[in-house]
Amino acid sequence: MLGFVAIPEERLRLLKKNSRWRDKLKTLSDISVEINEEVKLESDDPLMLTRAKQIFTAFGRGFEFEDALDMLDDEYLLEMIDVKSFAGDSKNRSTVLKGRVIGTRGKIKKLVEKYSDTKIAVYGKTVCIMGKWDSVRLASKAVEMLLLGGKHSSVMRYIQENKNL
Repeated sequence: MLGFVAIPEERLRLLKKNSRWRDKLKTLSDISVEINEEVKLESDDPLMLTRAKQIFTAFGRGFEFEDALDMLDDEYLLEMIDVKSFAGDSKNRSTVLKGRVIGTRGKIKKLVEKYSDTKIAVYGKTVCIMGKWDSVRLASKAVEMLLLGGKHSSVMRYIQENKNL
């Protein structure tokens, strides 16, 4: 079976430079990877092909390749939140909203990651969350609260109250 993943040019260049990532993925999953204008994946196992697509999608959305390899685990999920759906067509509003998710020097992003046990990448027009299913659900709600204008303190309180539910 074949699969294709389109990723941004600058992320594609990183993949082309580092062949040991492809080799590591092949070792872990028996996936054949070819990189040209997009990533071409080949595998006999459709489930493994789907996971490999998620790995390259996560990498393309700003995660480190080593972190993206977590997608090989059945319990992990990648969720993408489109900032444009909250900001409309305004680039300025989009920048402000992404800044709210990141916080000063990355403080809010790091706190949400820490308390929800997820990894978050803000790249382009998306905020992506990767982690175990329940953790992603919690972090996703927190990010949506931030994008809707919720106070940082309210968002952190929400995470702490719902962390172990």
